[in-house]
Amino acid sequence: MPRTRPGASILHCDPDALHAAAPPFTTVQKRRIVCTVGDAQARFSRMKSTSKKRTPSIVNLTVKRRYLTQREIDRLMDCARKHRRYGHRDATMIFVAYRHGLRASEVCDLQWQQIELSEGRLHVHRVKNGIPSVHPIRGDEMRALRKLRRDYPRDAHVFVSERGGPISPIGFHRLVQRLGEAAKMPFPIHPHMLRHACGFKLANDGHDTRALQHYLGHKNIQHTVRYTEMAPDRFKDFWRN
Repeated sequence: MPRTRPGASILHCDPDALHAAAPPFTTVQKRRIVCTVGDAQARFSRMKSTSKKRTPSIVNLTVKRRYLTQREIDRLMDCARKHRRYGHRDATMIFVAYRHGLRASEVCDLQWQQIELSEGRLHVHRVKNGIPSVHPIRGDEMRALRKLRRDYPRDAHVFVSERGGPISPIGFHRLVQRLGEAAKMPFPIHPHMLRHACGFKLANDGHDTRALQHYLGHKNIQHTVRYTEMAPDRFKDFWRN
């Protein structure tokens, strides 16, 4: 037997015994990797399948310019009158939503009891804890609403579908989207652009920010300031002699 230094006897142990005593680290690590990859693939598959079922939101359809101009809204209304079966109803719905800064759910829930045609007033009910208010109804809007009332004399809601029920927000969204395509708008549009168009139009006309806040039903005035900040006409008197 060859000589060995003290403490070096482990070098001459039986290889089979040493292998048998060693824990199977390699096998355990392989199993853990397989399980981890499999779990990750399963989670990715579930996320991928559920993402297809999500409905498109406003954020997905929003372009850099978040509002429409008066000329663009006129194009939508003209397109509705010429190419839609219920052209007057659709054009009036867009007009009322724009004139009063209504959200899709607010214009769809609008009822005739909120409208005083004889006095020219509209009682606006806001969602999202917004401030309710009473808006004036001008002559062009008054004539459109009177004609719509003659067409639908028995309905409680102002804007109803073929089945007699109120138009849903999804239906209004699709209506505006189709009209935008028919009017050959250069970008996709959605109903909330009508509310933004109202805010920017009134801000450009120089109306008071506090009055505009209550007109749009904002609880926080910071939501109204964004319209006045973007108004180009607020600098029109600068450097004028």
